Amino acid sequence: MHIDQKQKLKWAILTTGWGRNAKDTILAYQEGLLQNSSINLLIYQSEPSGAHEAAQLAGIPAIRLVKKNFVDTISYQQKLVALLKEHHIDYVFLLSYKYIVRKPLLDNYPNRIINIHPSLFPSFLATTTAIQEALDFGVKISGITTHIIDDKIDEGTILCQEPIRFDEGETFETVYPKFAMMGKKIILDTIQLIEKKSNT
Repeated sequence: MHIDQKQKLKWAILTTGWGRNAKDTILAYQEGLLQNSSINLLIYQSEPSGAHEAAQLAGIPAIRLVKKNFVDTISYQQKLVALLKEHHIDYVFLLSYKYIVRKPLLDNYPNRIINIHPSLFPSFLATTTAIQEALDFGVKISGITTHIIDDKIDEGTILCQEPIRFDEGETFETVYPKFAMMGKKIILDTIQLIEKKSNT
């Protein structure tokens, strides 16, 4: 996909949690930190949602989709695809999104769904508690990875990685702010990387 100078990549953010990373990304977009991208859609699940509040203030369409309201995963993800198509989305960023991506999404957005995971691949994969597991294991350095989603869990092409040092006596409460701060940086770096790849 080649970016015309006047055309920006259209992104959707999917989140199922409160949405700290999603909120930070939307705020960065408002600040003009995305040169060749626009955030055109937020799909969220939890309420209250910081991501939803940020999207409203930024004038970004925000749609609440609750998975348990659908008969199965396939019908839920078919609805996701329909919404993404309706808003002409080019790329999808999963930010604190807890569900496994299945065929409806993979088939319609091959190599265009990006995930963020709070570990340095290939450590602490296929888990929703990677930060705590790294602390329990006693590692000195963990980090954050962004990668392209494929049909395997927490695999696919690595896009960006950032290390985070664990100091002596760290707890989840002390280390989480490091992940939050680095998360914003790596998300912006990843979007800029995709922009460059799309323009070649």
